Amino acid sequence: MTTLAMRRAAIPLWAWVAGGTILWLVAWFAALPVATCVAFDLLGLQPGSQLGEAVAFFLYDVPKVLLLLTGVVTLVSFLRSFVSPERVRGALAGRGALPGTLAAAGFGVVTPFCSCSAVPLFIGFVEAGVPLGVTFAFLIASPMVNEVALVLLWGLFGPGIAIAYMVAGLAVAIGAGLVIGRLHLERYVEEYVWQVRAGHQGLDVKLTLEDRVRDAWRSTQDIVRRVLPYLLAGIGIGALIHGFVPADLVVAIGGTDNPLAVPALVALGVPLYANAAGTIPVVEALIGKGLPLGSALAFMMAITALSIPEMVILRRVMKPRLIGAFAGIVATGIVAIGYLFNALVG
Repeated sequence: MTTLAMRRAAIPLWAWVAGGTILWLVAWFAALPVATCVAFDLLGLQPGSQLGEAVAFFLYDVPKVLLLLTGVVTLVSFLRSFVSPERVRGALAGRGALPGTLAAAGFGVVTPFCSCSAVPLFIGFVEAGVPLGVTFAFLIASPMVNEVALVLLWGLFGPGIAIAYMVAGLAVAIGAGLVIGRLHLERYVEEYVWQVRAGHQGLDVKLTLEDRVRDAWRSTQDIVRRVLPYLLAGIGIGALIHGFVPADLVVAIGGTDNPLAVPALVALGVPLYANAAGTIPVVEALIGKGLPLGSALAFMMAITALSIPEMVILRRVMKPRLIGAFAGIVATGIVAIGYLFNALVG
C-alpha cells in the first residue's frame, strides 16, 4: 500500500463524508460567480451577447447539474443498498392489476434504470411472474420518472415543475400499464423469454455502514461516468438554444398557438437518445425561451421513454406488434399530458 493510500485509509469515514459535503456546498454556491467571471472577465465575452450568454450558460450548468446529480445519486444509492432487486420483483409478483401497476410505477420512481437495462429487467419480471402490464408500468416509470430527474428539475425549475413532471410521468406509466394489461399481449413476447427459468436467488449480505457508503460512492462514480457524455451534449444543445435560438422561433414551433406543437415535439424526441439528466438542460433552455410547460414535458418524456434505441433493445424480447402497441399507447399518453398541462398552465 502506498503512503497516500495509507493516509486515506487512516482518515475516518465520517471525516470523508463531512469534507465531501462541505466541498459540495462550496462548489454549489461558487458555480454562478465563477462561470460569470470566466465567461465575461477571463474570456472577455460581452454580457448580453449571443455567444457570451451561451458560454456563461454552459459554464454554469455543467457544474450545477453535475453537483445535483452526484449528490442525489450518492444518497439514493446508499438508501437503495437496504433493498435488493429480488425483493422489488418479489413485491410486484402476485398482485392484482391495479395495485401491482401502482406499485410498479412507484418502484420505478426510486429505481432509475436506463433503457440499456430494459432487456434483463423485462426477463427478470416475467420470470418472477409479474404481469405484462405491471412490468411495462415499471419500465416506463423507471427511466422517465426517477429521483435523479426529479431532484434536477426541483433544483433547476423549482418544486412546481418537478411535481408536475412526476404526476404526468406516473399518469403515463400507470395508464399505459393498465391498457397493456387489458389487451393481453403476452403472445407477442418472444418465446425464449417464457422459457427462461429462475436462477440462483441473491444472497442477503450483511453490509456495514462503511460498506454501504463506499458502495454508494462507487455506484455514483459509475453512473456519472456513463451519464456524463449525454449530460454534456444536452447542456451544449441547451447553451446553443439559450444563446442563439430566437424566442419567437421556439414559440412559433412549440407554442400554444400551434395545435400540432405537442405531437411534433414528441415525434422530434423519438429519434433522440438520452436519459432524463441529459434532457433537462435542453428543456431548461426551451422553457426559458418561452416553450409552454406541457410541450417541454412532452418532449422530455418522449426522449426518455420512447427513444428508437430503446425500441431496438426491446426488440430482443418483444415482437414488433407488442413494441408498436407499447410505443403507440405511451405516445398517446404523453401527447395527452402535454395538451393538458398547456391548457392548465396557459
